[in-house]
Amino acid sequence: MSHGALLTIDLKALQSNWQSLAKLAHPAECAACVKANAYGIGLEQAVAALVKAGCKTFFVAHESEARKMPPAEDGIRTFVLNGVPEEPNGYEQAFAVIGSFHDIRQTKRFAANDRRQINVALHFNIGMNRLGFHPDDIEVVKTELGPLNPILIMGHFSSSEDRASSATELEIEIFARIRAAFPDVPASLANSSGHFLHPIPKYQLTRPGYALYGGNPTPHLPNLMKPVVSLSAPIIQIRQIEPGETVGYNSLWTAKRPTILATCSVGYADGLPRSARGTDLAAGGAGFVADIRCPMIGGISMDLTVFDVTDVPEALQIEGTMVEILGPHQSIDDLAASANTIGYEILTRLGHRYTRIYLEAGSGVL
Repeated sequence: MSHGALLTIDLKALQSNWQSLAKLAHPAECAACVKANAYGIGLEQAVAALVKAGCKTFFVAHESEARKMPPAEDGIRTFVLNGVPEEPNGYEQAFAVIGSFHDIRQTKRFAANDRRQINVALHFNIGMNRLGFHPDDIEVVKTELGPLNPILIMGHFSSSEDRASSATELEIEIFARIRAAFPDVPASLANSSGHFLHPIPKYQLTRPGYALYGGNPTPHLPNLMKPVVSLSAPIIQIRQIEPGETVGYNSLWTAKRPTILATCSVGYADGLPRSARGTDLAAGGAGFVADIRCPMIGGISMDLTVFDVTDVPEALQIEGTMVEILGPHQSIDDLAASANTIGYEILTRLGHRYTRIYLEAGSGVL
């Protein structure tokens, strides 16, 4: 292996998650967000698997990602979320999602140069206050479009996973008003968590992301999605320390009993958050050996992490034993919670150095 740690990506689970969400979305079409290297699992591999499962529409963040997508003649649509590039580069292959008057001016310039109509998606801000036209600007937007042909109207929830939030109901109302101004244009609002709202704001297209990759779209309930990634790392050194001895940079963790330490070749350069460190003041993350939780202790280094394996059977306290970091005992959401972050960050920071194994995707309905 090129790296001690092994990252396994289950493409069949990815397909199954998409098909579960597609059933919830029916009769709307279910798209897939594959930005950020398909949330860290590999853009080309994820898209190929999702196309086999039946997905036809994809969302990426940047034009550089769109260039890696299948060609439009294969029946695939790709939308680019993060604005319009300075130069036109293959709008036959991808559709710009425009959300500002600058975007309109830029895209109209492309249309004038090409002397043709350009299809675009229109993004309206309904509460996030990041990208998107203001809902009050609907009529001005319609006037300014000119040769730009809207083929999709979009909004973005700010907190659809939070059942206690009052924002979602208001955002649904705002988007309904926007949609009414474009009655003949397909619309898209539901993200991963939006599939589990009641009633589901389906419109014509849903666009899940996090749930496809095994993240829990309903944090208040058990996760209905299948895990897609697992990560384990072999122990490369074992040592015993006595009470009072410390571990790692700056002596952040002190042994309170005779302790067996296991060092694994994985660290923050591989995507483990430094905030998962265990110190004398606060417990951090963990790995698992033989169903036993093994705390991460001391600071997480660039390439190394130390686990407390004192409670593991002695026969497994040896070099070569694999420590599960993500898997049956610990989900991406579990690891994220222990590091005071979110599963999205865990996924999208999955290290490029890992030895990656892709479990083969199926074809058609699973």
